[in-house]
Amino acid sequence: MTERVLVVDDSSFQRTVVRDALADRFEVVDEAENGAEAVDLFEAYEPDAVSMDVVMPEMTGIEATAEIKDRWPDAVIVMCTSVDQQEKMMEAVKAGADGYVTKPVDADELVGEFESHLG
Repeated sequence: MTERVLVVDDSSFQRTVVRDALADRFEVVDEAENGAEAVDLFEAYEPDAVSMDVVMPEMTGIEATAEIKDRWPDAVIVMCTSVDQQEKMMEAVKAGADGYVTKPVDADELVGEFESHLG
């Protein structure tokens, strides 16, 4: 069975990059442009994993990660972050993030990160 992934980023370009990187290996169920939408779409689809941007309007990726992990502890969440956001990554780990990749996203690295957590 193909694992299902939700793509979350406030940049439509980044969502396209991530979706295209994951689409050959995973079923991309939908895309969200902020953390609040991510939580709503996670509830609607209950995907196996999420590609989560860190800095977004309305609700950050860290806040959305904490809420998703609180409600669905088995969800796999991989953060996509800029190289200069190390402090934010520590916050994301505390919120329950399972892993991360840096932008610009390398497709093989992203797929590998998901595969390592989805088994």
